[in-house]
Amino acid sequence: MKRAGFALLFVLGLGAAAGVSAGAVTTTTGTTGTTTEPQLIADGVTIGGIAVGGLSADDASTAVTSFFETPLPLLVTGHKIAVTSDQLGASAYVKDAVSAALAAAPDTAIKLHVKINRHKSEAFVRSVAKRFDRAPVDAKLSLRHLRPYVTHQKRGWALRQLKSLSAIFGALVADTRDPVQLRVRGLVPKVTRKSIGPVIVIRRGSNRLYLYKVTRPWRVFGVATGQSQYPTPLGRWTIVVKWRNPWWYPPDSAWAKGAKPIPPGPGNPLGTRWMGLSASGVGIHGTPDDTSIGYSASHGCIRMHIPDAEWLFNHVRIGTTVFIVSA
Repeated sequence: MKRAGFALLFVLGLGAAAGVSAGAVTTTTGTTGTTTEPQLIADGVTIGGIAVGGLSADDASTAVTSFFETPLPLLVTGHKIAVTSDQLGASAYVKDAVSAALAAAPDTAIKLHVKINRHKSEAFVRSVAKRFDRAPVDAKLSLRHLRPYVTHQKRGWALRQLKSLSAIFGALVADTRDPVQLRVRGLVPKVTRKSIGPVIVIRRGSNRLYLYKVTRPWRVFGVATGQSQYPTPLGRWTIVVKWRNPWWYPPDSAWAKGAKPIPPGPGNPLGTRWMGLSASGVGIHGTPDDTSIGYSASHGCIRMHIPDAEWLFNHVRIGTTVFIVSA
C-alpha cells in the first residue's frame, strides 16, 4: 500500500512539474484516452521581429535561428558583400527568447539578445579594410618635351573600422538584415597639382630660364650658365636656400684660390639675391656682370640680371623644382 501511494505521488509530481516548466506541453483527456500536445506561442508574439505566434517551441527556435544565420549585407565604397554570424563569432540567446515567448501574452515583442566575439569580428573588419582601403595617389611632376608635366592626384579612403564594427553589431542587435553602409574616411594626397607651385626649366645650351606656374608658361629670362670646364650640372634639383644680400665665399676650387670673402654690395659677384640648389655649390643669383648674360660664362652657377633675380626670388620658394637640360 505504501509503495502504490508513493508511485501515485511521483506521477502527480511529474505532471505538476510539466505544468510549470514554461508550459512546454498541454495534456488533454478524452473518451479514448489521454494525449499530450506541444504548447503553442500566443498569437502576435514576435522574437527579434520574427513572427512566432502559433508556433511550438521547436518551430519557433528553428525560425529564429534561421533568420539569425541569414547573412547581413554590407555596402562598402559601392560594393556589396555579406557577413555571416559565424564570421563574426556572433551567437543569439534563442532558447531564452523562446522560453519568454511561450510565457508571453498575445502581441508581445520579445527581444533577441546577441553576443559577439570581439576578436573574431575585429579580424573580419580588418579583412574588409585590407580589401577596400585605397591609398591616395600623389600628383607627380616630370619633364616632357622640355616642359613640366603633372599627373593627376587621386584621393584615397580608409574604412572607419570601429564605426563599422559598431554598425554591424547594431544591426545584429536590432535583428535586421537591411543593408548596412560602412563608412570610410577620405585620404588627401600629400602632393597635388596646386601644391607643386612654380617650376623652373633652365636650358643650358640656349642660356634661357623658363618659369612656369606648374605647367603654364609664366616668364622667360636670359641667363649665363657654366663654362665648358665648369658646366652647370644637368638634372632635377630643388631650391634649398634663399638669401637676400648674400656674402660671397670663395669655393674650394683652383680658380678661387687666394680669393677673399666679399660682403654684400655693388661688387658682390652674387648680386643681391641667392637661390641655392640641391646641387652642391650651385645656385641661381644676380650678377653685376650684365655682359655675361646669354653666354656660358660662369663657374657652374646660373647668373641673372640683378632685377630679374630679385623678381624671381619673390616668386619662387624653397622646394621649387628646377630642371636643368642641355637644350
